Amino acid sequence: MNISDPTETFRQEARELLDELEAGLLDLEQDPSNSDLVNSTFRALHTIKGSGAMFGFTAVAEFVHEFETAFDQVRKGQTQANAALIGVALDAKDHIHLLIETPDAKISGGDEILANLRAIVNGETGAPGAPKTEPAPAPVHKKSAAPAPEAETATWRLEFYLPSDALIYGTNPVLLLEELAEIGPVTITALTDRIPDLAVLDPETPHIGWRLDIEAEDPTAAIDDVFLFLRDNMELSLNRLDTADRLALDAETTEDPAPAARVEVQPAPVAAPTTPQAPAPRAKPASGADTADRAAASSLRVPAERLDELMDRVGELVIAQARLSQIAGLSSDTALKTIAEELERLSSGLRDTTMGIRMVPIGTLFGRFRRLIHDLSSELGKPIEFITTGEDTELDKTMIERLADPLVHLIRNSIDHGLESAEKRAAAGKPAKGVVRLSAVYSGAEVAISVTDDGAGLDAVRIRAKAEESGLITSDTKLTDQELYHLIFAPGFSTAKEVTSLSGRGVGMDVVKRTIDGLRGTIDVTSRPGEGSTMTLRLPLTLAIIDGMLVRVGNGRYTIPLAAVEECVELPEGIEAHAKGRNFLDIRGALVPYLRLREVFGTKGESEPHQKVVIVSSGEGRVGLVVDQIIGNNQTVIKQLSKLHSGIKSFSGATILGDGSVALILDTAHLVAAGQGYVDRNLTGRAA
Repeated sequence: MNISDPTETFRQEARELLDELEAGLLDLEQDPSNSDLVNSTFRALHTIKGSGAMFGFTAVAEFVHEFETAFDQVRKGQTQANAALIGVALDAKDHIHLLIETPDAKISGGDEILANLRAIVNGETGAPGAPKTEPAPAPVHKKSAAPAPEAETATWRLEFYLPSDALIYGTNPVLLLEELAEIGPVTITALTDRIPDLAVLDPETPHIGWRLDIEAEDPTAAIDDVFLFLRDNMELSLNRLDTADRLALDAETTEDPAPAARVEVQPAPVAAPTTPQAPAPRAKPASGADTADRAAASSLRVPAERLDELMDRVGELVIAQARLSQIAGLSSDTALKTIAEELERLSSGLRDTTMGIRMVPIGTLFGRFRRLIHDLSSELGKPIEFITTGEDTELDKTMIERLADPLVHLIRNSIDHGLESAEKRAAAGKPAKGVVRLSAVYSGAEVAISVTDDGAGLDAVRIRAKAEESGLITSDTKLTDQELYHLIFAPGFSTAKEVTSLSGRGVGMDVVKRTIDGLRGTIDVTSRPGEGSTMTLRLPLTLAIIDGMLVRVGNGRYTIPLAAVEECVELPEGIEAHAKGRNFLDIRGALVPYLRLREVFGTKGESEPHQKVVIVSSGEGRVGLVVDQIIGNNQTVIKQLSKLHSGIKSFSGATILGDGSVALILDTAHLVAAGQGYVDRNLTGRAA
């Protein structure tokens, strides 16, 4: 991707504007009377139209102009936003996206979409009290030749000078004049009194002003639309000319038609000498330019590849810093130790800053699913309320990108399989509108993302029958509810009775499982018959660099993610003599199971006399990990395991230590699950 390509720059900005447009339309469907939403939607359309024309996307500009014209009646209160209008507007948004992404392709359907828009805003679904529009076969566009005959027109004089940085930021005066000419019959005159000498002339600064005499009823609103993004930093005056002024203007035009010309041919080149007038006090251009420069400097668009490369370089720097710290620790050179400590502080700060750049609010991902919910609700005929919480929760950008597909499948599964029809919900005493809730929350070293619905819940009997039919289990296999629910993630597994456009092929949930496993995450499934189900994805905060606790088990060294560590205690002496097969610790009145890592890893040799227990957590569970020694904390650069070792569940990766050796990173989520499974088996045995 070439970020300097102006066409690609337009596409990137247009994608953001289209996302903003879609969000605004969906919000407007829920709150049709919100004028702020109407205005923000209109501004997005206006910007896409102007930018499209400037970058040569004429088909986009023409289509958006018609879209904007129809939507302008909503903005003026002549038509109320409703489900039908929003549906067609969303189709129009999709059509704009296709025109931008594939400008050379022949894309049909645009005329039909615009015809539907015109039909809706012409009064078929108009708001009560809206002006009567039945005499008009189509809405009046800004390109109309003149106002309605019964409207009282007047001549208005508009004079304006563009901001000093207008040309730098892509403003085209010709396009502005063409839009102003659409308001009504107009005479345009160029104001050349501020053009400096050639020796000091800045070609990137607009020195020419413009005077327009417009015949219209009241052009104020239309002029505000034209200068929507320039109004704050420009000079602009609009005055209505009285009868004497109009007669003088007509006489001046009759005597010497050169100073003014109609805009219909070529408005911009028209620049005839005019009678000098005392110019209005000019605003300081530097102030507006400085403000714009500061606003532009507040954010910077950077290709994702550069962030990935930066992260790799920081990771190598952390490894080199660990090496230097180890050498300094073995040396008696005070200066070397001072430099090592300073470098450690700087590398730690650089790591945090780089990580912060990569962290993205998960709300950017959640917003994509509102359209999915809207379309599925219409397709399946199920009224749905979509609720999101925790949008400010931040996650590594790489994980955000890879989470889109799994969440789509989970949401589609909740709507198609989970939520009942309105009739069935009414029979069960539930509200007709089903609820799908998408939430995110920090949970120790992880982020927990949940998809919850208030539908019928998972049918354990049907899942088991389908699993036996597919050969996944036998009739004698004993499974807990959690293990049974996880069978829905098996490849090819589906409980759908028939294949539809949404489900039935057993592919979606398999994609979810493989993607989450690839992100070193886990999936929890809970279900309540008749009340709904919840799918919770637990994911590490980052895939790059973490703070770790380095521990020793036998001769091996391992890293535990520091964010998962709650506390460290010493293993009481003689605990084995009193354990009687039950490995529990009493931590301030709470029983916590513990795992001996020497036994888990098959470490040979005698254990240390004073072993330590590291209490780690994942989600709601806790477990103690018994180690021989706690070495200390370090910055851990995560390296993925090879495909040969990817099936080892106890480890989530590896890291390179300062001496060049490799330490495996413990997968705390897997170990906690193993510890909790030990508790369940132990309690079951005791109950028996």
